Amino acid sequence: MDRREFIKHIGGAAVATSVVLSACKDNNSETPIVKDIIDGQGEMTYRTNPNTGDKVSILGYGMMRLPVEGGGSGRDNPDSEIDQEMVNEEVDYALEHGVNYFDTSPAYCKGKSEHATGIALARHPRDSYYIATKMSNFSPSTWSREASINMFENSLKELQTDHIDYLLLHSIGGSTKELDSHELFNARFIDNGILDWLVEQKNAGRIRNLGFSYHGDVAIYDMLLQWHDEGKYHWDFAQIELNYLDWNYADELNARNTDARYLYDELNRRGIPSVIMEPLLGGRLASLPDHIVKRMQEREPETPVARWAFRFAGTPEGILTVLSGMTYMEHLKQNVETYSPLRPISEEEDAFLMKIAEEIVELPLVPCTACNYCMPCPYGLNIPAIFAFYNKSITEDKMPAGNREAREYHEARKRFLIGLDRNVPGMRQANHCIGCNQCAPHCPQNIEIPKQLQRIDDYVEQLKLQG
Repeated sequence: MDRREFIKHIGGAAVATSVVLSACKDNNSETPIVKDIIDGQGEMTYRTNPNTGDKVSILGYGMMRLPVEGGGSGRDNPDSEIDQEMVNEEVDYALEHGVNYFDTSPAYCKGKSEHATGIALARHPRDSYYIATKMSNFSPSTWSREASINMFENSLKELQTDHIDYLLLHSIGGSTKELDSHELFNARFIDNGILDWLVEQKNAGRIRNLGFSYHGDVAIYDMLLQWHDEGKYHWDFAQIELNYLDWNYADELNARNTDARYLYDELNRRGIPSVIMEPLLGGRLASLPDHIVKRMQEREPETPVARWAFRFAGTPEGILTVLSGMTYMEHLKQNVETYSPLRPISEEEDAFLMKIAEEIVELPLVPCTACNYCMPCPYGLNIPAIFAFYNKSITEDKMPAGNREAREYHEARKRFLIGLDRNVPGMRQANHCIGCNQCAPHCPQNIEIPKQLQRIDDYVEQLKLQG
């Protein structure tokens, strides 16, 4: 599917009511554009699930970064208690402003997300929202039929409901040091009969839609869709990573990732609704290099940079909802504004974003989304913090560059090294990695973590030797 075909997937009625009037003279012009719809001045955009008729908000609430007492999120501070009062307030605001899809998992917030989500949602009529949760049987201790069934039953208990609207096989396509992707998939879902059991629960009405979320080996993705074609298993929806960087360049950022255009197209041509995760690529598309931010602001001065990514993710008509893990009320309000209503990306804007993506992919960033699945490191490294500081230094143009004899270079070098020590304590930096590779199999982005840590350590050591 090329970019023109992508734009054809925009709903015709939506395009007619949200035309972007461009004052640009040509594709290279970055004159501010004029909108005939103002973000946040209308009602939430909804998509209809063709399988059930569910009217689903295009913005889905990802419950993986719930606020915790003392500040921060349950993903960053998993040992802290969830701030239930704040969760309740945010869920109330979301429902009041049209958000009705809430996505959680037994694995989120160290197992606390479902409980907090259940408390917040149970205060509202059950038919006013849709619950999505997952069969997150990652640990070998949960692979038995009994353990996996217990996980599902516990989800119902924690969420205070008698049925799950959207149940996913969590993160298909992964692998471990011991098992390849097919062996792991079979161990989690086939050998124990749990997939067939979930189908039985769907037939009994305890699951309304059965699907999967995909990370990793595309062969597993293709296999499940082949099963769908053959009638072996019917998938009501699937959750994929989609954003304007992954659309064409996922495999260039990481050889084991799959371009979003392929993932989306394979679902859309089968009529399988797509649920989107990582619309901001772990926040990366909200923290772009300064020169790119400037160009976006020149086009739409009052539009936050992240809004471009959210609009892109919601544009194709086969998208059911776009998930955002929102910790603070301000994030929720901004995202509600973005989709009230959605302004679909125009063909000219799509071309602009593809150029931006080309520039981003040339930057030597690590595609880390700070999910913390790689943690804890047995040797004490703070892997996400190392990658975050390195990436931020690149996107904010703070890497030492230019003539190494120049004063400006040495000042930038000094600031980089001091900043590294302030952000990542010395004993937790990349030079302490021994390459045990216990982290890499857990990475949803399939980052070769030891290799990237070595690359960063080599760079840091070069800077130190220049002093």
